[in-house]
Amino acid sequence: MKIVSAFAGLFLGALLGLGTALAAAGIIGPGARFGGAVDVSGWTSDWTIGSESANPWTRARVARHGLLALTKDEAVYFTRNTDDAGDRLAEGCDYRVKGGAMPAQWWSITLYNSESYLPDNIDNALSYDLTEAASAGDPADWLFDVSASPSDAGSGWVSSRAGGNFDLTLRLYKPDADFIADPERVLQAPSIEKLGCREAN
Repeated sequence: MKIVSAFAGLFLGALLGLGTALAAAGIIGPGARFGGAVDVSGWTSDWTIGSESANPWTRARVARHGLLALTKDEAVYFTRNTDDAGDRLAEGCDYRVKGGAMPAQWWSITLYNSESYLPDNIDNALSYDLTEAASAGDPADWLFDVSASPSDAGSGWVSSRAGGNFDLTLRLYKPDADFIADPERVLQAPSIEKLGCREAN
């Protein structure tokens, strides 16, 4: 009986120790999860980014993608490479990116090529952010309606020229606490509608 009690005590102690270690590492608790994967309408993120639980491979990916290694309290990042129909985002097509208020103090959407670099063009239109949305829309809702295409679409344009098969990255700075705790419920992710494609030359 003493042996059973001893093993039970060891088991409970190990379980408690594991739980506190995981909580201290940021793997469990508010906004943390074992797998780290978050998917909101095709916009994906790794919730271990910006936490102490990030493994060496995640840290290497963060460095390669230029995510600045900020903590989740400072910034979170979502990436999408398909439109609403599930087709790969491509330079030869025109897209309409629409969204509303974001659960953060500031946000931006930036276009990257398939190698996670900014496209090699001089259009000076590779990103769209809250400042531009506020100047173009209703300040109460911060609604935005952006074109992602290889040719100038006027205001609200993100250039995909020389982008090939590209990705869009949504950065949310100083995100709300309820969003960190339950991103799938809180985030109203932007839609990406394909308007049409040009024939390849």
